[in-house]
Amino acid sequence: MNKSDSERIVGILSHFGYEECENPREADLLIVNTCSIRQLSANKAYSQIGVWGKWKKHKPIKIGFCGCVAQQDKKGLLKRFPYLDLVFGTHNIYELPTLIQRVENGEKVCAITDTAYKADETQYHISRKGNLNAWIPIIEGCNNFCTYCIVPYTRGRERSRDFDVIVEEAKRAISEGFKEITLLGQNVDSYGKDLKDEKSTLANLLRELNKIEGKFRIRFVTSYPTDITDDLIDAVDECEKVCEYFHIPMQSGNSEVLKKMNRRYNREQYKAIVEKIRNRFKHVTITSDFIAGFPGETEEQFEDTLSAIKELQLDYSNTAAYSPREKTVAAKWIEKFIPEEIKYERLERLNEVNKQASIASNKKFVGETLEVLVEGVKEKDGKRQITSRAGNNKIVHFESNTAQIGDFVNVKIDAASLWCIKGQEV
Repeated sequence: MNKSDSERIVGILSHFGYEECENPREADLLIVNTCSIRQLSANKAYSQIGVWGKWKKHKPIKIGFCGCVAQQDKKGLLKRFPYLDLVFGTHNIYELPTLIQRVENGEKVCAITDTAYKADETQYHISRKGNLNAWIPIIEGCNNFCTYCIVPYTRGRERSRDFDVIVEEAKRAISEGFKEITLLGQNVDSYGKDLKDEKSTLANLLRELNKIEGKFRIRFVTSYPTDITDDLIDAVDECEKVCEYFHIPMQSGNSEVLKKMNRRYNREQYKAIVEKIRNRFKHVTITSDFIAGFPGETEEQFEDTLSAIKELQLDYSNTAAYSPREKTVAAKWIEKFIPEEIKYERLERLNEVNKQASIASNKKFVGETLEVLVEGVKEKDGKRQITSRAGNNKIVHFESNTAQIGDFVNVKIDAASLWCIKGQEV
C-alpha cells in the first residue's frame, strides 16, 4: 500500500513541474513516506530526515514527511524536526497540489485529517515502477481494531473505491504493458461492504477484471480469514487470470490468544478456511503472518503457533516480535509484556519452523510444471540465468537462451531449496 501511495505522490508531483531524480543530493524536494506497523520503520524514517536536515544547511531544499507515522504524530513532527516543511497524512495525498503550493510560498504546512480529502484522482498520472506489476488499491482502512494494530488509527475506517474506477485503472495498466495487477487493501476481501450494492464485492471485481483482454495475472492481498467467502473462492477458481495464491494472516495458533488479539476466529475456524481452499486448488500456496511474544502469551500458547504452521502446512509466513504501538489496547497491558530476551528467543524458534515449512512447501512442486512470469535476466558463467515468479507466488529459477523480462514461460520443476524452486524450460 505504501509503495502504491508513493507512486501516486510522484505522479501528482509530475503535474506541477517536478521530475523524479535518482540522486537525492540533487533534489529540490525530498519526501519520506512512512509505515507505523513497527517502531523500527518509524525510527528509520526519523533517521532519514535527520540526514536531510543536515543537507538543508548547505542547500535550500524542501523536506516532507507523510504516511502512517505522519498521521499518528501530526504537528509534533514539526516541533521535533524544525527543518521539516511539510507533513501530510494518509488521507491527504490528493490535497498535495495545494499543499505544495503553500510550501513553495514559504509556509510550513501540516495537513492531517481523519477523513479522506475528496478529489478527482483520475486526473493524475500514476508513476509506476517498471512494467510488470501494477499495484491498485481497492479499499483502504480497517474496521477490525485488533488489539495490537495501529492501522485503524492511521488509515481510518474502511473505504472502498468505486468499482468502475478500479476497472478503468486496471485497463489502463494492462494497455501500458503491465503483466500483473495486484489489488490492495488492509482487508482486501472486505471490499464493497461500505458501498452497499450487489455488484461491489471482491469476487465480482475479480470476474470483471478477468474479462480484460490480454495475457496478464491478477492477485489480491491481504485477506482477513473470515471475510473469505465461498463466492470469492468460486471466483478465483472460475477466473483463469487470477492466481492460486492466498495471503491469510493468522497471527497466533492459539484460540485464547486470538481472542485477546480481537481476531474474529479461532484456530479451528482458520483451519477450516485453509482446508476449504486447499481442497479446491492443485497448486495453491497459502501464506500467513505471525506475532511472537504477544502480551500474556504463555510458552504453551506460543507452541500452538509452531504446531499450527506444521499442521496447516502453511507455505510461508511473515514473522515479527510483538511491538507495542501507541493508542492500541495491547500497548496498555504493560504488566503482561513478555521480556525482550524471551520474545526474541520465540521469534528465532518461529523463524526456524517457518524455514522448515518453506522448504517442505517448495519440495511439493518438484515434478510439477508451472507457468512463470520472467522478472529478471542475468548472465553468469556464460549462461542466461532467469528469475521468475509462478502464479502461486513461488520464485522460480531456470536457464534460457530466449526468455525475456515480461515473458510467460512453462517450467518443469526439478529441485527445491529454502526460498526458491528451480527447473527447466519446457
